[in-house]
Amino acid sequence: MVHRIVHGVVSTRRTLPGVSTPLFWRVLMVVDRGLIALTGKLEVSGDIPPELIGKPLLLASNHIGNLDPMVLIAACRKIGVNPRFMLAGGLLDAPIMGPALKACGHLRVDRRSANVGEAMHRAVEALQKGGDPIAVYPEGKITLDPGMWPERGKTGVARMALGGGIPVVPISQWGAHEAVYWGNLSVNGWKDVLPYLTSWLRAVRKRPTFKVHFGKPVELTDLNAETMGDARRAHERIMTAITEGLVPLRLDEPDLPRFHDPTRPTTGASPWRPA
Repeated sequence: MVHRIVHGVVSTRRTLPGVSTPLFWRVLMVVDRGLIALTGKLEVSGDIPPELIGKPLLLASNHIGNLDPMVLIAACRKIGVNPRFMLAGGLLDAPIMGPALKACGHLRVDRRSANVGEAMHRAVEALQKGGDPIAVYPEGKITLDPGMWPERGKTGVARMALGGGIPVVPISQWGAHEAVYWGNLSVNGWKDVLPYLTSWLRAVRKRPTFKVHFGKPVELTDLNAETMGDARRAHERIMTAITEGLVPLRLDEPDLPRFHDPTRPTTGASPWRPA
């Protein structure tokens, strides 16, 4: 086995479990690691307990930029797990991207649909079969908080965890926002693509550091899906754990991020921001 030490934390790279990972997704994850290595420097700390590998598991991360899903994939591969994602229905309905994402085994959730409960139920069923963990963003979108601390988010992840008795590992990310701009709400032409391309080319030259920390599983065993208020309590614990893991990743940027993205609005607000 190969051991690595990052910031004093010892992690062990495992043989990747192959139970439920489609071949196409494996190939794309290899490409992803190459792209992240080209774009910046990846630092991973923490780990997932060995007893949770290959079993139902939710990976709950903060969302700071367009590149952070790819950074998260690379970090997961580095510690020996193959994540799948819960994705908005619009992505899975896209003409070319949609079929590719479906072939990779990602799960659909329409957050504004009346079928969101059904989507959560399908995700729990998929998780209970074991195999690959499912990565989720409790915030549901890239944070627009001026300090880039996590926004309030929704209780969907907490409800899945409590409803299926599924452990949640909090993941904290920092640095991916420096690689690709927030950009535009819609892409209608070449000019709309330029902010993404120019910011990425800048990152290839500057090589920012992408920090990803896997925290300890969130303690939820005292909460129950049927008890009023417990989903909210579970959500608060998950978001607090993500925020606590984020603090040491940005010790030199405790207030505002050092990197300025001119395309990113700052209209959000974080209730989890440390005092």
